[in-house]
Amino acid sequence: MNPVNLGAKLATFSEHWQPRTVGQFNGHDLMVVKAQGEFVRHKHDDTDDFFLVLKGPMAKEEVHILLIEPAGTPNTGDPATAASRRVI
Repeated sequence: MNPVNLGAKLATFSEHWQPRTVGQFNGHDLMVVKAQGEFVRHKHDDTDDFFLVLKGPMAKEEVHILLIEPAGTPNTGDPATAASRRVI
């Protein structure tokens, strides 16, 4: 098992709302994302997501988030508007 330094992974990009996959377990992607401002609310009818805020409580300033969701889940709830999967 290789440890993942989430801070180091977050330092490799600056774009907001563009999740990066940093690992996988049991068919789930482990992703980090930088966010700022509002994101279009959406839902996933067939699955739940887990969000852990790593930095910053509100999106008025940049926040860093760890996401865990089933692999292949579109980040917007709609495959047509979802960000492409990026592995770092």
